[in-house]
Amino acid sequence: MRLPFRAGIWRRRALIVTLRVARLVRTGLSRVFPALRQLAKSLQRRWRRSLQFRTVLTTLLLSVTSLAVVGAYLSNQIANNLFQERLTQAESETRYNVKQVQDTFDGAQVTDQSSVITLVYDTLTAVEGRGDVIQRRYVFEAMPEQTKPRNRWVESRASDQLTVSVIPPELRKAVQQSGKDQYWASTVIPVGTEDRPGIAVGNKVTFNGTVYELYLIYDLNTAQQTLDEIQSVLWAGGAVLVVIIGAIAWYVTRNVVSPVSHAALVSEKLAAGQLQERMVVKGEDEVARLGASFNHMAASLQEQITQLATLSQMQQRFVSDVSHELRTPLTTVRMAAEVLYDARHDFDPINKRSAELLYNQVERFQSLLSDLLEISRFDAGVAVLDAEPEDILQVVAHVIEGAAPVAAEYGCEITLRAPAGGIVVEMDARRIDRILRNLILNAVEHGEGKPVNITVAANQTSVGIAVRDHGIGMTPAEAARVFDRFWRADPARARTTGGSGLGLSIAMEDTKLHNGWLQAWGKKGSGANFRLTIPLRQGEEIDKSPVQLEPGEIVLYGAPEGTNALVLDRPPADLSAPDAGPAPDGVPAPEGAQAPEEEQRGGDGTSQARSAAAAAGKETT
Repeated sequence: MRLPFRAGIWRRRALIVTLRVARLVRTGLSRVFPALRQLAKSLQRRWRRSLQFRTVLTTLLLSVTSLAVVGAYLSNQIANNLFQERLTQAESETRYNVKQVQDTFDGAQVTDQSSVITLVYDTLTAVEGRGDVIQRRYVFEAMPEQTKPRNRWVESRASDQLTVSVIPPELRKAVQQSGKDQYWASTVIPVGTEDRPGIAVGNKVTFNGTVYELYLIYDLNTAQQTLDEIQSVLWAGGAVLVVIIGAIAWYVTRNVVSPVSHAALVSEKLAAGQLQERMVVKGEDEVARLGASFNHMAASLQEQITQLATLSQMQQRFVSDVSHELRTPLTTVRMAAEVLYDARHDFDPINKRSAELLYNQVERFQSLLSDLLEISRFDAGVAVLDAEPEDILQVVAHVIEGAAPVAAEYGCEITLRAPAGGIVVEMDARRIDRILRNLILNAVEHGEGKPVNITVAANQTSVGIAVRDHGIGMTPAEAARVFDRFWRADPARARTTGGSGLGLSIAMEDTKLHNGWLQAWGKKGSGANFRLTIPLRQGEEIDKSPVQLEPGEIVLYGAPEGTNALVLDRPPADLSAPDAGPAPDGVPAPEGAQAPEEEQRGGDGTSQARSAAAAAGKETT
């Protein structure tokens, strides 16, 4: 009963020990593998970023490969030469000794068994060459399958520890089937407790009518030791040579790479704005000339940048000062123009037209001055973002209300597609209003009377507004330059909305203050699409815009279901007519009016546009 019980205990103990060992091994591997991966990543990063490390390591790898190939070739050649030399010596000595043995056997005058054994032993011992060092060993064996003579008293003899089994079978077969030819083969000689390489050379001899196989075996241990010593010297010398080559490569590359690294560091500092940084120049070699040229280039760049910065500051100050100085006389001129404009009905047609032109151009001049002042603030870096949480749909509705008279004048309709609920965004409402006003008025002006579609959508991090027109469009090259100051795709095209040429540039600067995107797409004859994307909360990064830049159709990307539309168009029928139809879900109709099922239209009057915009404001809250 105790034996099975104890066996169970020992089995459980063995299982516990096994589990503990496995846990230790797993823990060790879990620590070793991350360390190895970290080391591999560190070496890979070092390989990518350090020219010196890459050069030295490549030199070492090529040196090791070259030395390994050369060392293997030299070792093989030395081994072959040693073997051939020892083989030639063994064949020569074997011929001489076999001839002596045969002559001794032929001249022997012995008839009794003891004399024959003594003669054979003495003869073979003389061939063996015993002394402090055994020069060769022998195996003396009677050939099989021959008639045994009546006086054959010796069957086989061999040096101590040797048997006929050390002779390769192929060699024995070749000797047995030959006449008086000599053959050799490589073999292994057991000497004490070790096996040594050797060469067995075989011949035939006859004694008293019996044919014997005589094999002289030569020990190659001395040659092997010589080869091992040579290989050790080769590998040791190769290792030392690799270390020396690595040190030389490190020193040479350090002298070459260090100035380059220093130049890269100085270049980074120059790019960061530290224009006073220069390289240290030593000597008169190519690297020194490179450093001197680099310093000269840096000094020239510093001088030019300083001149440009000074000129830019002077220009900014000039624009700002002129803009401020012109505001007072412009206000006076504007007041006078307004007086003349209000009294234009009392003038003759020529003076009436002059008063209208004066009033309109003064308005354009004042708009241009305002834009110049705003640009000067951006250039001076004093523009500040006054961000507060507000509903961006109300801002969009306010801009549409202001653009309604211009849209009615051009005969185009403005369609707004937005989520049913409001979208609260941390923004500067004044600047967003200015951005959208520029985009919508440009779309109306260049839309050639075709519809202008405004799409608003939001995702988790940002809100996007797309303003799409279907007018003359623009090429990709023009879309890339559309935000440049005073740039116009067609300089001959007259401005009818009083633009200053700075509106889109100011819109881009306002967008940058919000850490947003303002992008343009266009295609000749197919219209253009401007997309504004700003983060919902200041400080967040925009991952993806919720509206697409290149439009396929007017689709709300990222908007919830149940969106509503607002359309501004030419004057429809009386809005107060009772048969106008029910208002769409979520869009209350103005007092005394009912909107169509999918759209609500406003006329070209300001009051009608204001009613439609008010409805849009209600639908998004």
